[in-house]
Formats: sequence, C-alpha cells, structure tokens
Amino acid sequence: MRVPDRRRFLALTAAASATPLLSACGAGFGGDGQSGGGGSAADDVTGSFDWKKAKGRTVKALLNKHPYTDALIADLRSFTEKTGIKVEYDVFPEDNYFDKLTVDLSSGRASYDIFMLGAYMVWQYGPPGWLEDLGPWMSNSSATGAEWDQGDFFPNLLQADQWSLKAGAPLGQGGQYALPWGWETNVVAYNTEVFKKLGLKPAETFDELREISGAIKRRAPGAGFDGMYGVAVRGSRSWATIHPGFMTMYSRYGLKDFTVDGGKIKPAMNTPEAVAFTRDWAEMVRKGGPPSWTSYTWYQCSSDLGAKKAGMLFDADTAAYFQAVKGASPAAGKIAFHPGPKGPGGSLATNMWIWSLGMNAKSKNKHAAWLFLHWATGKEHLRKAAVEGNHIDPVRKSVSQDPAYKDKMKGLEGFIETFETVVDQTKIQFTPQEQFFDATTSWAASLQEIYGGKNAKSVLNGLASDLASKVG
Repeated sequence: MRVPDRRRFLALTAAASATPLLSACGAGFGGDGQSGGGGSAADDVTGSFDWKKAKGRTVKALLNKHPYTDALIADLRSFTEKTGIKVEYDVFPEDNYFDKLTVDLSSGRASYDIFMLGAYMVWQYGPPGWLEDLGPWMSNSSATGAEWDQGDFFPNLLQADQWSLKAGAPLGQGGQYALPWGWETNVVAYNTEVFKKLGLKPAETFDELREISGAIKRRAPGAGFDGMYGVAVRGSRSWATIHPGFMTMYSRYGLKDFTVDGGKIKPAMNTPEAVAFTRDWAEMVRKGGPPSWTSYTWYQCSSDLGAKKAGMLFDADTAAYFQAVKGASPAAGKIAFHPGPKGPGGSLATNMWIWSLGMNAKSKNKHAAWLFLHWATGKEHLRKAAVEGNHIDPVRKSVSQDPAYKDKMKGLEGFIETFETVVDQTKIQFTPQEQFFDATTSWAASLQEIYGGKNAKSVLNGLASDLASKVG
C-alpha cells in the first residue's frame, strides 16, 4: 500500500529543489492561522479550547486512495458537526498521488491545507520548509483539547514524524512535521494448511526461514499445493523493495544503512556482515522465492499469499490482512501471523511504514486545518476507523486495547499477539537524509544484481562508493 514508482517523485523533488525555498513554518500572511510575526500561527490561538473557534471555515485536503481514507471520508460529517468547518477533498490513486502533492507544495500555491504523507517524505518535504511544525499546536492548550491526549500515542510513532531537518540526525528530535495516522509493521504471515501438512513451524531464526522457504518450494507440490513457493518478498527496482522484510531482517542483525560520524554520513551496506546477510537473502529468494521476483511489488506478494502460491509472506501485516479476512481470497481463514525470525541475541527490531497527516506551511487556514488534524488523529475517530474500518494497526494505545477492536481481530490467528510483541520494537530503521529514495532504489538494483549471480562484495562496494558521493 505504498507508492510503487519513485522515479517521478524523485524528478519532481529534484526540480523543486532548484526553486527558492519557501518561507519558514508559520511565517506569512496573517489572518486565520497565519502568524504575521514570524512565529508559529499556533501562538495566535488563545483562551479556552473550543472546537467551534474556526466555525465557518473550509479546509482542503489531498488524500491518497486507501482504506484509511475511506474510513475518514465516511466520518467527515462528525467533524463538520463538531466544528462547523467544511472539508473539501481530492483523492488520487497511489501511482500519481505524491506527484500531485510534490508539485503543489513546491509551487507555494497552498491549494491544499492538509494532506497524507509517509514519514519518509518528511525527509524530502521538511528541509525546503513545506511542512508546518505541529509541535506548537500540540503544546498550546488553547488549540488542543485535553482529550487529544498526546501520551496515548505509541511514542515510537510520534517520534517517526519528528526530525531536526539535519541529514543523519536521529528521529524524535526537532519539529513535529506530521502526525501518525495509520501504520504497518513488517512481520511474517504464513499458510497454516501447508505448514500443517509439511510439519513446519514458523521460523525463529533467519537460517530457519531460509530452510523453510526452500522446503516449501520443493515439497509443497507433492502435498497438493501445485506451484507454491516458499516466501513472498518484494524484488522490483524500487525503494519499496528494501524497506519491509529486507530492512526488518537486516536491522534484526544489527546492521545499518549508513553510519554518522561528526555529521558525515557514510554508507554501511558493504560491511562484511552486511555483505554476508545480503548474499544469504538473495540465496533465500533464489531457492524459495517467486520465479519472477525482480518484478515483485507488495501487490504481487500479497496476492500470491492469498492465492496459495506463496507459503509465507515477509512484508507489511496489512498486505496479509487483506488476504486473510473472511471471503477475501482462497487462503482466507488459513493465514496466521508471526513476528518473524529473531536476530542474533533475540532482536525483533522491525522497520515500519506510517501514513501520516501533515499541514501545508503556506496554508491560510491553519487553525481550521489543525482542528481537522486534531480530530482525525483523535481517539474517537481512530477508534471508529479501527472497529468499523480497516485501521488495523492502531497508532493509539487505547485503541489497540479496546475490546471491540480486539474482538474484530480475534479471528486472525496470531495477529494481536504478533502486534503486541513487535509494536514497541518497531521504528524507522533508516538513517534520515534527503537522498533516501534514490539511495534505496539503487540498493534494490544492487540486490537484483546479487540475486542474478554477481559477487555480493563487489556489487555492494560499488553501491557504497556511489552513494558516498551523494550523501556525504
């Protein structure tokens, strides 16, 4: 459920970077939600908190076509009734959503006040000054009601959208440039029917995962699962190939994409340990993965699990969820969830994707836009979205423990247990830097070369050398 092609996104952000930077967050036009004094517009909101303070305003939202969006749109009447604020919105499919957002933000037109973005996009959109720092809004009790309850968010999710805008600097420091709204952790889902017939148990180590993957590909056809292979993982030449299963297992081995020393970023995917891991991952795919792996996106991986073509999926839990629910696929009712292999020392470090909500730094309706973000990330809406919609990985602790949510998910074997096992160990495992999409796309291309038989050490040394000149 992510953008399948970053090439246009990269071209657009590169073109945008050639234009003058937009003014700093909060500086601007005066009036509702725009501070005329150069500070945050949040400072202009005073008095007691009141949902009706921006009554009569209209905010414009740019949204990606997604189940989270469906739940939001279905509940918009509740927001308008609560606030008196009208919401207009445009919804675009994933293949051109970020193109649209990048063009609008870089133009400075502020056609949209609020929008969806992935946490990784903060690294692209934050440094040019396109994103409002939401920290002052969150801390102003005149703008934010006590019921919003910042402490109810899983802290690692809030930290993923918080950054100092300095390349290589850790997340969780600096401005809050977006708010977590819906997210995905990366775990293993498996076909319980084939596991039972072949006498298999979920892998607890990477060695076991590789062994089981190959065993399924060899033995499943003889057990009545014609054409089944072992494990579905992404393989297309895209940044999205690196971030789910690969980066999760890579991080569980304690490996890093880059190291940072004295503010200088240095590629680390060619250390001896990283080379050995990458060689083993490529071998796992050759012996137990899909025949057309180099074209595989999340969609093919998810579909193969549901169609009983893949015995396992190492990817976003949502990719398995939409195949596992009753009536969704031939494998529905026979898919279970597991945290996946531990790294040496028992590590369950896990990478994640977060759909977040942000505010345009050039918006002329910041107070109304903030009230929308306040509501959309609040307990009431997110509980409804989880129970009645498909916000299956709650960003709020209270929703994750809600009896109605747990009742909804109890039919999926191992889902709640897996979520609760990995939630506190899940974070963005990458080093924040503006070349993220380019670097990880090049990394995926190198992984394809190693899969094709090229020497892993040579390929990764070449990758590291190339990236050193771009990110250092």
